[in-house]
Amino acid sequence: MDILRAFLVGGAICVVGQLLMDLTKLTPARILVSFVTAGVILGAVGLYGPLVQWAGAGATVPLTGFGYLLAKGTKLAVEQHGAVGIFTGGLGAAAGGVAAAVAFGYLAALLAKPGDKS
Repeated sequence: MDILRAFLVGGAICVVGQLLMDLTKLTPARILVSFVTAGVILGAVGLYGPLVQWAGAGATVPLTGFGYLLAKGTKLAVEQHGAVGIFTGGLGAAAGGVAAAVAFGYLAALLAKPGDKS
């Protein structure tokens, strides 16, 4: 049942992104920023947390989940360290994911055969 909920929620988030690409003139970069910002806002007001509890990875893996992680980390850091947490909390919470993305991106660059896209 957990897999089905994750699939449905993650799929619904992806469908919204695909519809935004197909039906609007928004660029993928603007959609990316919109999803991360929506995750931050929904996480800050407490609406995304229950969705994460219910859907698991279906809510944490998409870009909205990254925004939620940033908001959650910032909130926790502000509680622990005061105003300094505003600047350190989000990156501290997401450091593992960002480091993994950089490491795997570098590994892919080493293993891939470079060439023109033409």
